Amino acid sequence: MEDWQNRTYGLATAEQVKGLDGLTVLQKMIDGHIPPPSICRQLTFSLVEVSKGFAAFEGDTGPHLHNPFGGVHGGWALILIDSAAGCAAHCLLPPDTGYVTIETKGNFSKPIRPDTGRVRCEAKVISAGKRIISSEAWVKDSRGTILAHGTSTLMVLAKS
Repeated sequence: MEDWQNRTYGLATAEQVKGLDGLTVLQKMIDGHIPPPSICRQLTFSLVEVSKGFAAFEGDTGPHLHNPFGGVHGGWALILIDSAAGCAAHCLLPPDTGYVTIETKGNFSKPIRPDTGRVRCEAKVISAGKRIISSEAWVKDSRGTILAHGTSTLMVLAKS
């Protein structure tokens, strides 16, 4: 299990990302040269793999993610889907370009329980235009069973 509490979290500085394409920025985050955002600590997930048009996150379930009925809140799976789908799109972006999510839709296939353990969410870009990118993602348990899946539509932000 990952040591979520003892990592350094934060935001990349402008100097750390200036002139870097999206894939390079995210790989630097995985390699520890750029800090992951604090949401990763709070929700115990992290970016673990990237390539052109692809991103994967892994996360650990637990009681900190309970909904009122004792299961893992569905919003956690949706955040994984949105994060992985967005990062898959980000891997295609040129230097000094960003994106925002327009819409994320998720489908929950099986319950995620606090004792499910480590899950993996993989996403790939399915359509990439100049302004709009669409990605799909799957959340799976350690046996490869699909727990949730979904899509995200993202808008590319013009270079600043």
